[in-house]
Amino acid sequence: MRNFRRVVFLTLIFSWVGLVATFAADWNDVLGPERNGKSQEKIDIAPWGKTGPPVVWHRQIGTSYGAPTVANGQLFIFARHGDMARLTCFDSMTGNERWRFESPTDYEDMYGYNNGPRSCPVVDDDRVYIFGADGMLHCVRVSDGKGLWKIDTMAQFHVVQNFFGVASAPAVEGELLIVQIGGSPPGSPKDIWGANGRPDPNGSGIVAFNKHTGEVVYQIADELASYASPIFTTIDDRRWGFAFLRGGLVGFEPTSGAIDFHYPWRHSKIESVNASSPVIADDFVFISESYGIGSSVLKVRPGSYEVVWKDRATRRNKSMELHWNTAIHHEGYLYACSGQRPNGAELRCVELKTGKVRWSQRVDERASLLWVNNYFIYLGEYGRLMLLKCTPEELEVISQVSSLRDKNGRQLVKYPAWAAPVLADGYLYIRGKDRLVCFDLRSGTD
Repeated sequence: MRNFRRVVFLTLIFSWVGLVATFAADWNDVLGPERNGKSQEKIDIAPWGKTGPPVVWHRQIGTSYGAPTVANGQLFIFARHGDMARLTCFDSMTGNERWRFESPTDYEDMYGYNNGPRSCPVVDDDRVYIFGADGMLHCVRVSDGKGLWKIDTMAQFHVVQNFFGVASAPAVEGELLIVQIGGSPPGSPKDIWGANGRPDPNGSGIVAFNKHTGEVVYQIADELASYASPIFTTIDDRRWGFAFLRGGLVGFEPTSGAIDFHYPWRHSKIESVNASSPVIADDFVFISESYGIGSSVLKVRPGSYEVVWKDRATRRNKSMELHWNTAIHHEGYLYACSGQRPNGAELRCVELKTGKVRWSQRVDERASLLWVNNYFIYLGEYGRLMLLKCTPEELEVISQVSSLRDKNGRQLVKYPAWAAPVLADGYLYIRGKDRLVCFDLRSGTD
């Protein structure tokens, strides 16, 4: 009998450990741990009703466009409160605040958009990195929110203010923190309009800092910064970095900073921006913009590349035109919302190696996607939430709710919901204009 009880006890323990392993997955970086918008959690998602998935908690937050990140049961959100840029650490399960870190800011958007941060916190072990719209780069201790080091990149690298400030998230690669900076020579015009859209570069398109001290290790690329975030991968046993800068894609070796190639990709109009991050699939790299030239796929190799396909600038119908959202690659196909403006925006499936549009569904809003366990979670900029099954053959809507509301009827996710959804430990985190909401996606949750 004693042995039987022991077997039952061990079985329960191992089952519990297996359950935790199934759910336990951090979302510690922009678009997830691989920066590709995909979660490896194997949660069983049940279709939700007219009100959406169960709300666990929600909190009013400051002004920002950036998504939260989650690591080890802690949620980090970067937003502006008055004249302070604030990084707040919450308990991810309850929404209770643990600590906050603040720094002064006087950033003003040139186009009248909000004056808060554009990028999300990046968590690396006991450090979290934030990059403000004003170019202030901070390293903060995860345990208590103490500032460890900071750099005013606008001042140090003479950055000419871009239309929407700084939006690219820094990236941890080994012992380096790699950041898109894009400075100019001293004495350059104050902002991009003053430079007629073409400030001179000073070789700091990409800067690698020692992640522990903030010291500059190298700076490369005669380019200005974009709003896209760099991504890193291993191809044929070699590490690669890809940064979609203002003028095009740069492929480089991240430890040394040696540049393999520069692929020009930007429309000539002054307002044109690159904001969608590169998508990597084996040795193929996909980039896209929405201001007139569309998308392209490269096949890369050390020192060079070949163009697999590209949209023609003169052709009206492009394969994909991504504004601020990043495509998700799955089994040879790209899924994303194509369109510069809400009116006429379409959810599309595009074949990676050919650029062929397999299907397109008009949604009339720009949206972000998250992939988990063969589902796509769709978040529209006005707050619409959908659970989708997408294959190269068809788009199937499993569940949708056009307006997420609390029990008192108050709208929880307001325009602009431009931050991509976040998934960690079976919980979905979504932010809109001024509120962060945590939903329970797990089936059968009481």
